[in-house]
Parts: sequence; structure tokens; C-alpha cells
Amino acid sequence: MKIAFQGVPGAYSELASRGLFGAGAKTVACETFENVFEAVDGKQTDRGVLPIENSLAGSIHQNYDLLLEHRLHVVGETYLRVEHALLALPGTKFSDIREVRSHPQALAQCSHFFAKHRNIKPVVWFDTAGAARSLLEEKPRGVAALASEYAGRLYGLKALKRGVQNEAGNFTRFLAIARTPLSPLKQRGKHPFKTSIAFGAKNEAGSLFRILGVFAARKIDLHKIESRPNPASPFEYRFYLDFAGGAGEPKVKAALKELLALTHDLRILGSYPRAVLPKAAAKRASRKS
Repeated sequence: MKIAFQGVPGAYSELASRGLFGAGAKTVACETFENVFEAVDGKQTDRGVLPIENSLAGSIHQNYDLLLEHRLHVVGETYLRVEHALLALPGTKFSDIREVRSHPQALAQCSHFFAKHRNIKPVVWFDTAGAARSLLEEKPRGVAALASEYAGRLYGLKALKRGVQNEAGNFTRFLAIARTPLSPLKQRGKHPFKTSIAFGAKNEAGSLFRILGVFAARKIDLHKIESRPNPASPFEYRFYLDFAGGAGEPKVKAALKELLALTHDLRILGSYPRAVLPKAAAKRASRKS
């Protein structure tokens, strides 16, 4: 199985890909998130793996928008604990560092570090592992990167500091996308499922209240709701909703049918096995933070 991810080898998305599909999966690096969708759409890969939200920095809005722009389906999710290390070329001392490269999300997750060390400038890079690889290729003086220790080992760098992120409990949720959805029959097994949908709401009082009431009436647990601007209609919004249950389950099917009359442009993004944030890991991280 070929899995597309954004970044270069050593990226957190590659680690998430292997966590979802096993160490034997062949990972294919893509320059942008759009390229990941294109790789799956164009049958160059079987799946794509994308970060969708982080417990510290919040949602990755570009990927919410791309889910609607493409006709692919969400078929899985996973949570990855993200631990940023300050990486540098061998022989570099912490006192030498004047610039740190990394992805904007990673830089945001380490804002306390930059507030404490104001002489060190954060520099936006396209990817965490890409920032690490750039040190090996360019060998710049006084420059470090924020990335995983795995990326550091891959590119021959040393970790000057570990756990640089603001909070020890730093997790990113990743989604797996495919050309075809999971079969409804697979949604009736013992493993709990989650469904993601997107829709527009009528611009009238109580509209969103009535939509959410569809789930409350059936005791369907809502996991997340996110709003994004609708580019086709200024100052109108589309909503993304994650809730418990698969689209093939009777009460979910009934809820979706009722939503058709309350929303417009309703789309099922996917029903997939629900990942559970490891409670033990989260508790340990919380105690350390």
C-alpha cells in the first residue's frame, strides 16, 4: 500500500502514516497538502494522511477546505504525540543558535521557547523534517530546526533540547483519505465508528439549534463542530461536524435524513473507526507539563 503525506521523510505525517497502516507501508512524500489529495485522486497512491488539528495550535483550516474541494473520503484517524526537539549540526552549541526553522504549526506550539529566548528568531519552513534536512544540505552556522528526534537521527543532527513544545501533552489528530468510502457493513462491527460531515445552514434564527437538536434527540455524541467561511458566498459559513457512529447505523441514517431538510449542501466526508487518545499517555503528559 502506498501512502501520500506532506513533507519529507522524517515528518510527523510519515510517522502517523506508519502508525495507521503499519511499518510495511510505502510512504510517498509530497510538497504540499494539495499534492497529497492529488496523489490519491490521481491513483498514484492508495491513501493519503493529513493533520487536521493539534491540541495546542488548533485546527489546520487548509485541510478542512481541501476535504470539500476534493471528492475523497475519510477512512481512518489516529492521534500522534508530538514532541519537538531543537536539532542542530554536530558541534553546534545552544549559545550559537540565532535562528530556528520549522513549520508554522510547530513554531506556534513552541511559542514559550521563543518568548524566553528573544535573541533566537523563528523562521517559517514548509515542513518540520524539511527544516531538519535543510541543515544537513546547507550546513548554515547558528541555525537549528524544530522537528522530531526521528528526523534528527535521519539527517545526522543532534538534539540540543528535547520537549521544546509549550505543553508536554501535545497531540495531533491525523485523517486518512481514500478514493472510496469504507463499506457500511464494516461500520456495524464492535469497533466504534465516527462520522464527519459538512453542510451549510439556513441564515435564520435558531437554524443551528435545530440542526444540533437532531443529534440530541437521538443521543448521538458530538465530538467537534468547526465553521469555515464559504468562498462562494461572502460572510456565510460552512460547518464541519464530527459525531459518534457510522453512517450505516440506523439512528445515524435517520439523523442524516432529517438533516437534509435543515441544511444545504450536506456532504458525508466519511465514516471510519474512531481513534482514542491514549489516556495513560495524556495523563503522563499532563503531570509533566
